Amino acid sequence: APRVGESPVNFECKVTQMEQLKNAQGEAIETWMVLGEVIGVHINKELIEGGIYDAVLAEPILRGGGPADYFSITRDNLFQIHRKHGHLEDPGIVPAPDERENR
Repeated sequence: APRVGESPVNFECKVTQMEQLKNAQGEAIETWMVLGEVIGVHINKELIEGGIYDAVLAEPILRGGGPADYFSITRDNLFQIHRKHGHLEDPGIVPAPDERENR
């Protein structure tokens, strides 16, 4: 399947639905919503640490709210929230593994 070569992570999808969107008056507009099922995930092996994808190594950027605003993910912004049986185990923030070792 075709993929974006520069992207370190790619999701291979199968289209399941295509829905033409409507405006507030219920009239069809030239915008479509496409839904799909992920059938494969391709990850650059250099981004796998201990069998887990490390997002920081990928150096992703995220679109912010302003016309030119972007954010980056860095190790010092990492925090963990552990879940137990689908629910939050502790609503507090747990330090990242590196921080726990330095205490």
